Amino acid sequence: MNIASILLGAIQIYTWILIIYIFMSWIPNARESSIGKMIASVAEPYLAPFRKIIPPIGGMLDISPIVAIFALQFAQYGIVALFNMIG
Repeated sequence: MNIASILLGAIQIYTWILIIYIFMSWIPNARESSIGKMIASVAEPYLAPFRKIIPPIGGMLDISPIVAIFALQFAQYGIVALFNMIG
């Protein structure tokens, strides 16, 4: 395994953590469970800057996690491009 595949794998895992965190908001009290709190402790530090920039639509619909996931996808593309240039 090279560094690029490790980074890409880590970004993919983190993307799935964010997706799970988003779906947990649809289930009552899921975020208050021990697993929900653990996932929140991993997801919230990354989502917080996006929430400061992007306000909820209509006061209720938070699209900042979607933008955060897109940012991770762009990071993946950047890693692939960088390592293709290097090697």
